[in-house]
Amino acid sequence: MSQVDLDVQGMTCASCASRIERKLNKVDGISAEVNYATESATLTLADSLTAEDAISVIESTGYSAAPAGSDRPPRSRLPFIRLIVAASLAVPVMVLSMVPTLQFPAWQWIVFAMTLPVVAWCAFPFHKAAFVSARHGATTMDTLISLGTLSAMLWSTWALLFGGAGEIGMKMQMSLFGSGHHELYFEVAAAVTAFLLLGRWIESRAKDSQLDALDALARLGAKEATRLTAGGDERVPVELLEVDDVIRVVPGEKIAADGVVASGASTIDASLVTGESMPLEAVVGSEVIGGTINGDGMLTVRATRVGSDTELAQIAGMLRTAQSGKTGAQRLADRISSFFVPAVLVISLLTLIGWVLFTGDWGSALSAAVATLIIACPCALGLATPTAILVGTTRGSELGLLLRDATVLETARRVDVAILDKTGTLTAGRMRVVSWFVEDYVDRRDVLRIAGALESGSEHPISRAILDAAEQAGVPVVAGDDVKNVSGKGLTGMLDGHTVRVGKPDWIGVTDGLAATGTLVAVEYDGAYLGTLMLDDQVRPESKQTVERLRGLGIEPIMITGDHAGAADRIAQAVGIIEVHAGALPGDKLEHVRQLQAQGRRVAMIGDGVNDAAALAASDLGIAMGSGTDVARASASITLVSGGLEQATTGIELARATLRVIRQNLFWAFAYNTLAIPLAAFGLLSPLIAGLAMALSSVMVVVNSLRLNRFGR
Repeated sequence: MSQVDLDVQGMTCASCASRIERKLNKVDGISAEVNYATESATLTLADSLTAEDAISVIESTGYSAAPAGSDRPPRSRLPFIRLIVAASLAVPVMVLSMVPTLQFPAWQWIVFAMTLPVVAWCAFPFHKAAFVSARHGATTMDTLISLGTLSAMLWSTWALLFGGAGEIGMKMQMSLFGSGHHELYFEVAAAVTAFLLLGRWIESRAKDSQLDALDALARLGAKEATRLTAGGDERVPVELLEVDDVIRVVPGEKIAADGVVASGASTIDASLVTGESMPLEAVVGSEVIGGTINGDGMLTVRATRVGSDTELAQIAGMLRTAQSGKTGAQRLADRISSFFVPAVLVISLLTLIGWVLFTGDWGSALSAAVATLIIACPCALGLATPTAILVGTTRGSELGLLLRDATVLETARRVDVAILDKTGTLTAGRMRVVSWFVEDYVDRRDVLRIAGALESGSEHPISRAILDAAEQAGVPVVAGDDVKNVSGKGLTGMLDGHTVRVGKPDWIGVTDGLAATGTLVAVEYDGAYLGTLMLDDQVRPESKQTVERLRGLGIEPIMITGDHAGAADRIAQAVGIIEVHAGALPGDKLEHVRQLQAQGRRVAMIGDGVNDAAALAASDLGIAMGSGTDVARASASITLVSGGLEQATTGIELARATLRVIRQNLFWAFAYNTLAIPLAAFGLLSPLIAGLAMALSSVMVVVNSLRLNRFGR
């Protein structure tokens, strides 16, 4: 058996993914999971089958596919253009059709001319999707949308040309009964198209943000590497690297593969991959991760894992897997369509037949049948989720929050545990001097002055923290002379003719009496120990309040960090978190999320680094710091664009409010269809009133969604 990932194009709703999945799983030797959100399919194939065989099955279903990793074509602006055109034409069509006092002579012909391009061109994606589904014996919401808009357009055109509605000076008269010969409802076709295009555009934007997460991960890795060969150095693409290749990594360059340092010494900035704020030492024998950045030393690295086996690639795989299992309220309409759409079509047909048999009046029969189709057209259903998301996200942006979509908001109301990353989440991600261990005869200001003299020429995070502390204390710093870096130890140099060393306490010779919860930097002056500075990340001032607010919402806070236990415990104690897990790898965070979910817990994950991305995606509610990595932000349901960590609780509250409105909208949309369809079928609603009722149901959904604008005011 082999596993194959494919990118799938042409899906318009979750039912498309379900149909492809069913078709693939019917083939002996194929086990498939199709993800509409990421437009991908993960397949396990028997040895007798290839990716091309699976692609052929997908193409026979009416869609297209290509191996994962192929260049994804840029999103077309055509859907947005269709939306703008439809909205621009639908507004005047609705105004003219629904306000008799504005109906000037020949107004109906103007409305016909404006509606025709909306139905023919703007609604073309719905017609095409409905045709593809019909060709394969299936129905979706696209089927009902296409039939509803086409029925409204064709009936109105017939009435205009042959039913007397085209007479100059004719005005629409509202009536509950009648054959509808003189009634036009071009506004129904135009409004349905414009509203549904809006919903699809919002959904497309949300889906793009998920796909961008995987693209962002790919951009983190190195593109080329310098490989050492018997004939000399050669610059090659990373795809050509093999296990046991030796690569040279110059200062500031990304490491191209996971490996072991063969020669040299340096520091490694692993913050983008591990989330660890402190640079890591790299000496002979040290393991390094691809995608991390070499510091100020020259290294040669022997590759141990390349390509899809690297840590970065595995994080991407975990992210893809975590995303594949998500469902959301936005797809409820497509699940319901499996029985709703065929039922409406049958009811409409039976209405036509019943009226003809019992009355013999084809005009009344057609009027009732078309009214049934129109009033069942799922405009309110299509608007229920996207309008709430649109208003909720707009209000969120005003509050410094970015709500991606409703994909994971279903569980926001029931979230009962929150996993918080430390570095960059509970802390600011910037080192600072937090305490001193100074000999009795030494002035603390002298320690800062002497240490700053050697650190003044470096951009290392530790150096910047010491210099910041000196500046805040008003200590003047003069650069030292002959400053040298002793790799993995510290700095040596001269200050006013005296020998100075700044670095690890054990290098200076200090090993006792230091209770460290952070990074220690000892200072020696002419061979005499002066004192030690302790550095650590800064706790965000709002972190403690956020932890208290989480508990007030019934959510238990847990800290999981890749940092060491001493630093983690200090931060946890400062902010009031009891349960702490230190030294966690990216996979550990994801595993902890899944363990909690297996216990029936609803998990929120709050983080900012690449190492948090898979856990953010797998959690029921992912919250990313706005200052974090692109991957973390793209993987989360909520991003704290501005403001502090306290916005995390505001985001949860807004998510819950948005979900509540979505559920109210869906209830109204389904209730409306359930009550209105029988009225239309029994001739109690003309197509015009059916169109008006359908429009009013949409207005109610929109008005209910607009209530979110009052959130937090």
